[in-house]
Amino acid sequence: MSHPHPELSAPAPLPKGGLRVIPLGGLGEVGRNMTVFEHEDRLLVVDCGVLFPEDHHPGVDLILPDFSAIRDRLDAIEAVVLTHGHEDHIGAVPYLLRERGDIPLVGSKLTLALLESKFREHRLKNTVQHVVAAGETITFGPYELEFVAVNHSIPDALAVAIRTSAGLVLHTGDFKMDQLPLDGRITDLNAFARLGEEGVDLFLTDSTNAEVPGFTTHEKDITPVLDRVFHNSDQRIIVACFASHVHRVQQVLDSAVKHGRKVAWVGRSMVRNMGIARELGYLTVPPGLIVDAKELNKLPAHQQVLISTGSQGEPLSALSRIAQRTHSFVHLEENDTVVLASSLIPGNENAVYRVINGLSRLGAKVVHKGNALVHVSGHASAGELLYCYNIVKPRNVLPVHGEIRHMQANGDLARATGVPADRVLLAEDGVVVDLVDGVARIAGKVECGYVFVDGSTVGGLSEPALKDRRILGEEGFISVIVVVDSVTGKVVTGPEITARGFAEEATAFDKVRQPILTALEQAIADGTTDTYQLQQVMRRVIGRWVGNSLRRRPMIVPVVIQA
Repeated sequence: MSHPHPELSAPAPLPKGGLRVIPLGGLGEVGRNMTVFEHEDRLLVVDCGVLFPEDHHPGVDLILPDFSAIRDRLDAIEAVVLTHGHEDHIGAVPYLLRERGDIPLVGSKLTLALLESKFREHRLKNTVQHVVAAGETITFGPYELEFVAVNHSIPDALAVAIRTSAGLVLHTGDFKMDQLPLDGRITDLNAFARLGEEGVDLFLTDSTNAEVPGFTTHEKDITPVLDRVFHNSDQRIIVACFASHVHRVQQVLDSAVKHGRKVAWVGRSMVRNMGIARELGYLTVPPGLIVDAKELNKLPAHQQVLISTGSQGEPLSALSRIAQRTHSFVHLEENDTVVLASSLIPGNENAVYRVINGLSRLGAKVVHKGNALVHVSGHASAGELLYCYNIVKPRNVLPVHGEIRHMQANGDLARATGVPADRVLLAEDGVVVDLVDGVARIAGKVECGYVFVDGSTVGGLSEPALKDRRILGEEGFISVIVVVDSVTGKVVTGPEITARGFAEEATAFDKVRQPILTALEQAIADGTTDTYQLQQVMRRVIGRWVGNSLRRRPMIVPVVIQA
């Protein structure tokens, strides 16, 4: 199995007739999925999603793919193909369209409808959209695209077969092979087998669950568990899930009808997305079932169901505010039942458990994946991936969508089914893969970093600035100010020390004042008059003292004023 190396250089020009694959996100992480294909000097983009920040990204709202590798070639983009409507696949599209607004967008009806609501938020108008369905074929420049139905945790998901003169590529998007899906729409294995017979030169396949043995549990297995939760509760039920998980919401609605309860949406994205799903016919809602959240409070508790956002513990989400008792109209009562009907996205564990603890402290019964089957994955497990490799029979494999360990496990599965080890390529974001004469090889690497969205600022936050935020949050802040007589070179005022983020009393820093003065006077006596150099003397002295005495490495801002 070919592994990327950090010392890879920029790729040479693409050989004539070849196909280049440039992953700009989603390889080495769960989220931010974006892959660029290059052929005959034209580009095709598959997915353009966001990554949600973790604890070590303080103040960051979203993380985008890095467009810099294609920024000077935006006019060469034929289309952006969107495999499904999850945020980690469509969330960055508005930011790409800010740079070129007329890029054609290709996706299923639900996917493009979810995007349209984003465009209104971003004030983007007159976007170019092509609605496609499974079984359809459409051509953009040198790319012929065929769409294949796949089963996932959102309706209308599609895999895409990309035909070029360099060969046939099959990109699964996110998928699983649930044989009893709620909407009856199974992954089209007939199409996978047909493409396999045609000859798949490069197979890009979802790695998220490659470490999980066997087959992913059926969505239908959740229904009796939800029914038991409803049967056992004589008070209000709050269900938190992803705002795009139409199948899960449908199961909750069906249970509510069965047990004589009314339902209200809580959370802006839940209201918006379920409205779209209902309007397009993906969500079946009996008349009179949905009521306004404020009206729901007028009903007896045993007739109430709230379906909310916040299953990942997001600080500003509806569920987090309910847990903190800061929600404007939803107030948790003792023995209410809260169901977290979603998986844990890596990095969100602490936030989710914080919410669970907050709900439990208020007396709620919390049902989650750890204690009941209230969620199943939307991704193919190892058994399903083996099945796919055997029917697709790919010549070359590039595992996508997952952390390194997931992609390695996926590559191992490909090799186990007979794909030669040197034809299984393990890449990361920015690592370029070329398909030339039927053989895929790693060709180099392009610059590919994180682009942070901080409020209304896109890309203005650098890694050093983020590191500063982490230091401020974890290690504290110290400023040291002295005034030096510019004629005599004597320290006339200070050092004045201000510390924030320390448990110690302010008087604790009195012990370092004299060492700072002594070091400054020695430096001045040795002929140092430059303000910057004197500041560095102070930084070294107080930094050493804080490290030794308080075991901290704070941000230190030394200031020398010449008077």
